[in-house]
Amino acid sequence: MADSNFIDYVKLWLASGNGGNGSMHMHRAKYVPKGGPDGGDGGRGGHIILRGNRQFWTLIHLKYKKHIKADWGESGSGQLRHGANGKDIILEVPLGTVAKNAETGEVICEILEDGEQKILLPGGRGGKGNAFFKSATLQTPMFAQEGEAGIEGWYILELKILADVGLVGFPNAGKSTLLSVVSAARPKIADYPFTTLEPQLGIVPYREDKSFAMADIPGIIEGASEGRGLGLRFLRHIERNATLLFLVPADSENVNEQYKVLLRELKRYNPELLDKPRILAVSKTDIADAEMLKNVRRHLPRTIPTVLFSSVSGEGVEQLKDLIWEKLNS
Repeated sequence: MADSNFIDYVKLWLASGNGGNGSMHMHRAKYVPKGGPDGGDGGRGGHIILRGNRQFWTLIHLKYKKHIKADWGESGSGQLRHGANGKDIILEVPLGTVAKNAETGEVICEILEDGEQKILLPGGRGGKGNAFFKSATLQTPMFAQEGEAGIEGWYILELKILADVGLVGFPNAGKSTLLSVVSAARPKIADYPFTTLEPQLGIVPYREDKSFAMADIPGIIEGASEGRGLGLRFLRHIERNATLLFLVPADSENVNEQYKVLLRELKRYNPELLDKPRILAVSKTDIADAEMLKNVRRHLPRTIPTVLFSSVSGEGVEQLKDLIWEKLNS
């Protein structure tokens, strides 16, 4: 995983800019020996801003930028000249990025739309020059305000994939094969566990030029919610999916029992995941004989829409897409 291009977690030291100081200046000219205060305000410090970019799929471009600082605002000067604002730092991030305070775990903001901008760390305000403080009772203020300090510290950017449908299943359940059949995605496919080591996203075409996004999440194993296997690293990606598609292969001893194990792992990780619409799909029916399929149907749960399909033969795939579309639009 060290050389993977899919990075969904980075920890950065960020600092917004300090505001510039206000100017303490008195107007002086050839025939105005005792002019009034004319000190300008200091400029604002630069912000640290997050901006959503649909062209980004990973946080790898930020992996090696451990320290990021915005510019300071410039100080004000005489003749009511205000200092320039510090230059903002804009960090382009994939849609679905969540920013957190590394020390407290508090969520500061999240980016969900292309072009959406949110200020993660505001720059310090510029100080007021002495001209600002002039009044009828204080005509020659001999002081100015210092600029406000910026904010600095360690922050976490965490990516949670945005997709309409998330594939949930044990390793080798046929998730990657299904994604490769219904979309243009080309995930790695092989007959051994944990072929998928990072999430894959595909756009599934549907009737009348409609489409929906489907994400293949690395396989869950029993105990994933406690950190076993790859579970904890990728379970958070399921949080963004509108509908969960559970995949259990037809050669399983008990389809309903495997489905219940998957549900338990999701519940332990985040009980709110069980509030999402769910579909159960039994994959790999091409390797099952009539007796095996009869046994599968006997053990199907009655509380969830189900469909049997084969990515190899194509049988049931269109029915599955119809069921997904119905769920997404119900």
